[in-house]
Amino acid sequence: MSRTRDNVVPHAKVRSLREAIRKVKFAEVERTDVVIELQESERARLELLCEELTDVFKEVPEDDDQFSFQIVPGNIPRLWIDITSHVAMGRDKRVYRFVKDTRLGRTVILETADLEDMADCITEYIAERVLERERTVEGDWLSKRLREAPREDQAAATPGAGAEAAPVPHVRGLWAPFAAFAIGLLVGVVGLIGYAWFANPI
Repeated sequence: MSRTRDNVVPHAKVRSLREAIRKVKFAEVERTDVVIELQESERARLELLCEELTDVFKEVPEDDDQFSFQIVPGNIPRLWIDITSHVAMGRDKRVYRFVKDTRLGRTVILETADLEDMADCITEYIAERVLERERTVEGDWLSKRLREAPREDQAAATPGAGAEAAPVPHVRGLWAPFAAFAIGLLVGVVGLIGYAWFANPI
């Protein structure tokens, strides 16, 4: 057995797989706790935003189903406004980020740490969407009305359309007595001319 200069026997380093697994698991638990804590913090801030917009959500027409107004949990909690727009927290977990998905990609509408500024922006967005839907519904109604108008005008100008047509008298039945009288008169005139011709020969 070898000894050091101080006559101390060195101890060999012992490696334990069980101890290593325990350390790895402990580190994973710590990371998970941090992630869960961050997610809970994000959700709490989104819930504050929801509370700020409660009255606005209630004023949306009941028949307008384009909005969601719900927090969806996940790795990144999101407050969905409608099917294409949502609010999530920024990287520092303190800044609200309002984004919208479009055909050209994702667009950031507003990014701010001020709760009231974000609530005002979302309120304006909702108002614009409600008015846009009303214009679309009104436009569809007007287009339908314009398409049906020519049919109604044609129906009004066509006899018998939309109501029972008045009976049209039979023209032949009205002119038959006059035709018979005219033929009889013509036959009588011809007869008189013939009688006079034969009675007084030249």
